[in-house]
Amino acid sequence: MWLIKSEPSVYSWDKLVEDKRTEWDGVRNHQANANLKAMRIGDRSFFYHSAQGLAIIGIAEIVRQAYPDRHDTTGRFVAVDIVPIAALERPVTLREIKQDRVLRNMAIVRQPRLSVSRVSLEEWERIVHLGCATFPHQQPL
Repeated sequence: MWLIKSEPSVYSWDKLVEDKRTEWDGVRNHQANANLKAMRIGDRSFFYHSAQGLAIIGIAEIVRQAYPDRHDTTGRFVAVDIVPIAALERPVTLREIKQDRVLRNMAIVRQPRLSVSRVSLEEWERIVHLGCATFPHQQPL
């Protein structure tokens, strides 16, 4: 399980829902790139709005594993494709995450600049609970 971050002014959850699928590219941090390489088809990821909003607002699914990022001239970086699965009924804010005993050690707190990070099962279940998500039973968007 994963967490991916995007500034809503660059690419928002609503845009992903509208597009129905997108190439997740442009990651230039080596640790985040390694996380993209570790993603597998069917893996789930939280979609986090950074800069504005500062909250997890949706759940996406990886539908294409790592492949060369077409915008990278060095050949070192990859992209994955994602689709929206479910919006959280209530966004889970960074403030809540920092104050929650289960979540306060998440990578998003410890490494706030990391744009793609792992999420443990315990963290996943807690965020789904806090977000009142009907996932995993909700149908894809």
